Order: sequence, then structure tokens, then C-alpha cells
Amino acid sequence: MPKPRRKPGFPASGDLPAFQRRKPVPHEFVLDALTSLSPRTRPMFGCLAVYVGEKIVLILRDKGKPPDDDGVWLATTAEHHESLRREFPNMRSIRVFGLPATHWQVLPVDAPDFEESTLRACELIAARDPRIGKIPKRRQAKPRARSG
Repeated sequence: MPKPRRKPGFPASGDLPAFQRRKPVPHEFVLDALTSLSPRTRPMFGCLAVYVGEKIVLILRDKGKPPDDDGVWLATTAEHHESLRREFPNMRSIRVFGLPATHWQVLPVDAPDFEESTLRACELIAARDPRIGKIPKRRQAKPRARSG
């Protein structure tokens, strides 16, 4: 009796590649709140970046290392920190970069008003508040070395 032939390109049974399970979306309610804006997401820094139009508006983080920076990161600039802090008293600079202050601000997941503040940030994004969101700088391609 002839041996069954494998189709080219398919591994023999038992040799199937292990598929990685996708991580659950951190703070998924944020994407639900922004649905009407057709947000796009991309992995960034082991987190999930959220874009609306050409702007990056948020990063959703739930890594646990360090836990103080878990929550929702707001893309903003230093000039807007004071006015945003009036709306979000628990907002602060992220710490993971080791800088005293950064443009990125976090609504920490362990704050008592985390969900309420995050939903308010989503309302500001929907209202096109200029304090939240940045157009990312385009990366320039590295020149290729010519061979020959």
C-alpha cells in the first residue's frame, strides 16, 4: 500500500506551527466609545496605539510592569497639561521613560475615576479637542547601501 503523500507547503501532522494567541485589547471600552470615529489601532511599545484620522490620540496599556503606567495614555503636549489636569485631576506624566515630565500623560488605571475620566477623554476626542492628539512624524527611510 503506498504511503499517503503530503501536499507541498503543508507540514506533516504534529508539525503544525504554534499560533500565538492575540492579547486581549486593554481597556476595550475605549474603542467602543470611539466607534463613531472609526478608530484604527496599531501595536506600539507592547501596548495598543489608537488613531483617529491621521492623529494618534491614545495608547491603551495594561502590562503590569511597571503598574503605575497602566491605563490610558493621552497624546498631548506640555502646553496643554495644566488645562487637561483641571479636567483630569489624577492625570500625570508617564514614568516608564524615566523623564521628569513627558508630553504623554496617563489616566492611571488605579485612579478611582479611571473609567469616568477615560470616557470624558473620549468625548473630547470626538469633539476634536485640539489638546488631545498628535500627527506622528514620518520616519525617513534609511538610505540603502549600494552594492557594486
